[in-house]
Amino acid sequence: MEKIVKKELEELINRYPELNVCEEDIAGAYELILDAYDHNHKLLIAGNGGSAADSEHIAGELMKRFKTARPINKELADKIKTVDPERGERLIKNLEMPLRAVPLTSHLALTTAYMNDADATGVFAQQMLGFGDEGDVFLAISTSGNSENIVSACVLAKALGIKIVGLTGKNESKISALADVCIKVPESETYKIQERHLPVYHCLCLMLENHYFGGEA
Repeated sequence: MEKIVKKELEELINRYPELNVCEEDIAGAYELILDAYDHNHKLLIAGNGGSAADSEHIAGELMKRFKTARPINKELADKIKTVDPERGERLIKNLEMPLRAVPLTSHLALTTAYMNDADATGVFAQQMLGFGDEGDVFLAISTSGNSENIVSACVLAKALGIKIVGLTGKNESKISALADVCIKVPESETYKIQERHLPVYHCLCLMLENHYFGGEA
């Protein structure tokens, strides 16, 4: 692991010593997501309630800058200027290179239609079928680790050849049994689990950004 990336993980543990038990799994999750991005794949994310908000939050940190500038490359900039030199200048100045992340919690018309017409527990699995490709990674967030709609999405993810990173509480669960890597923060109450999920996924986002966009030396 690069020094600049490892620094973020070390800082996380320094700030939250109780997360020391998760260090290996956080590193493992980073490597899985990194491998997906290296091969032009993407991250799919889902959760319920506060974890749905976390799904949106994570996508927001990955799809634009978190801390580090992410200018678009010259090849794309030249193509934009060719299409529209005037508007192109503004686009080139303001566009930021994304790390592709799709929150499956975002598609309100689709999710409500599917739940109304078919089955609420399959709502994320249905989107997994539509958006997911072999080689992607699914970040499955559940404080209990047993949310049925998240577990169903995990089952389909494995069938599609999509790797699974679980983000749960401390107990073994259906998600931890299905996941390739499961980050089990050492808490058992829902709000306390959620309080520890945030620094974990912020760390993952920073590690990925530092790898691809340099970060702070």
